[in-house]
This record gives sequence, C-alpha cells and structure tokens, in this order.
Amino acid sequence: MDEQQMVHVTAPEATAFIEGVLVGNRVPVENAAIVAKCLVEADLRGVDTHGMNRIPSYMARIRQGVLDPQASPSLRQVTPAVAQVDGHNGFGFLAAHMGMAAAISMAQEIGIGMVSVKHSNHFGMSAWVVQQALDAGMMSLVFTNSSPALPVWGGKSKLMGVSPIACGAPAGQGRPFIVDMAPSVAARGKIYKALRRGEKIPKDWALDKDGKQTDDPARALEGVMLPMGGPKGSALAIMMDVFSGVLSGSAFAGHVTNPYDPSKPADVGHFLVAIKPDLFMSLEAFKERMDYLYDRVRGSDRMAGIDRIYFPGEMEQLMQEQRLKHGIPLVHAEVVALNDEARRVGATNIATSPPPEKARL
Repeated sequence: MDEQQMVHVTAPEATAFIEGVLVGNRVPVENAAIVAKCLVEADLRGVDTHGMNRIPSYMARIRQGVLDPQASPSLRQVTPAVAQVDGHNGFGFLAAHMGMAAAISMAQEIGIGMVSVKHSNHFGMSAWVVQQALDAGMMSLVFTNSSPALPVWGGKSKLMGVSPIACGAPAGQGRPFIVDMAPSVAARGKIYKALRRGEKIPKDWALDKDGKQTDDPARALEGVMLPMGGPKGSALAIMMDVFSGVLSGSAFAGHVTNPYDPSKPADVGHFLVAIKPDLFMSLEAFKERMDYLYDRVRGSDRMAGIDRIYFPGEMEQLMQEQRLKHGIPLVHAEVVALNDEARRVGATNIATSPPPEKARL
C-alpha cells in the first residue's frame, strides 16, 4: 500500500477515539479503557487485523443485540490453583483480562494458575494477554476457540476455528519470548483486511466455495481457510477447541458463532495459564538462560538471502517501537468506517496525522 494513501494515528489518539465510541455505545468507562488498550496494542504491534478496525464489527453486534455492551465478567474460584470466568456475553477482552489477572494472582501465591473462560466473545490479538502475564513477570499459555473457518484434515467444509495458540516467557537483557499464531496458513483477519483494502491474497491461503485456490478475498471468505502443515494445523485447531470449548462449557465442534453473524451470541471459550518462572531455579538464573537462548537463536548461521534472524515476537516488538514514534497507519476507507461509528453516537472523530515524512514527531 502506497504510504501516501495512508494517514497516521498516534496511540493516545487511537485510544481516546475507541473509548469514546465504546462509551457512546453504553460500555462502562472502566471496561472501555481495557478494550481500547488491547485493540491499540494490536495496532502498535502491526496486527492491524485485530486492532481498531474491529470496532465497526463489534459495534454492529451491539446494535444487533448479540453482544452485551454493559456486561462485566464474573469469577468463580474452583481450587487454589483453578478458577473460571463467565464472560456473560460481554467483550472477550474483559473476560480474558480478568482471567489472566486471576491466573497471575494464583501463580504468584502457589506457582501456577489456570483459568477457564466461558460465554465470551472475540478477544482480539492473543499476544496482549501474553503481555499481561509478561508485565507481571510470568510465563503463560493463552488458548481460545473461534467460529468455523477451517476444514479438518481430509474434510472440505468449515468445522474448526482459526483459533490462535499463544505463549510467552520473560527474559533479562534480551527480548521476551512471545508466540501468537493461528493454525491456518494465514489468519482470517488478514483476508478481511485485504477485502477492506481492495488487495489480493496469496493463492495458498484459502479455497473458494468450489474448493479451488483463489487470490480474491471475497471468494476466499465464501470458502475455507487452509491449515498450516496439513494434518498438523488441523490437529492444533482441534486442540484449541478441546481446551477452550469442551473444557469450559462454551460452544465447540463448529458451534461458535461467526462474529459477523447477527443471529446469536458467539459463546467463545478461552483457556489461560500463568506460571511462575522461578519454580525450579532462581529468577536471575531463568532470565540468564532465556537471554542465552535469545542470543543463540539470533546468532544462528543464516541461510542464503536472509539478513537477520528474529526471536519469536521480536518483529512485532520492533514494529511497536516504530509505530509509537510514527503512528498507526490507516487507509482512507478505514478512517471513514471508524468515523461513521463515531457519528452514530456523537463521539469525536478519529484524529489523523500526515505520513511520517510530513508529520511533526
């Protein structure tokens, strides 16, 4: 996308805009702040598919009566190391935030905390939940299920969700370890992004409704995503459903509602674990070992044509540093869609800045 077609939004501008639209849609102020922070974190890390551009679809679900804007999650302690959060059909960000906070608290006391979340919704980029644990000095596992988009290996119809698996571990001087990946060749949000921006997609991402490869995002959304690594990606998608859906009591086996389907609540499930990293050695020793791993990975011999090897999560952290300086890029159509939501509720339009070379930074 040509940089000249972009406008740039600072993180504070994006946060204030999102909070204004959410509050205008009857979301409590304290809840709106959590949702806004999580969405902006995705935009800063370059995961534009899970950032502020999700606002129109979330607000549509509120208007359709299938997402409760005023709901706050509740927590039930099951054992000293296990709890369950009921999202009460509110924003998934709120349920996951409460769940990870509880998991962290349990881990701080007894070494590990596990939380199952039911009756939730889409919670955006999984890496923000991992970061919540990292900020508390914790290792973490973050699972969720999602609406059908992927066939099981050998099948041809949508059954499993493109459900991300995420995890993280803190480090010392090096960058923390952060994995956040979908079991498909590409995240479905990237196809929605391509459709929104009038772009083509690689032909190995998805099949159309006739089972043929396509570079047209609209035709891809009518068909199915393709699992990465064939049966391996399929098995990971099923694993997400076992831990997030079956275990929690939420929808599973293809029954999570698509976020663009206004017929009923999504009923998404999540599975969150926080682990104290100094259970078997001192924290200093753990961080030294993580730094050694980082150095070994980054210093590996490079294959031909590769200039740099990145540690998992490092590219997104570098992007965050750049976007904090230069702003979050949006195309005109995205700005129009966002400001349409602001006008609906009398909120302030999103402020935009010129491209980086013209901006006063």
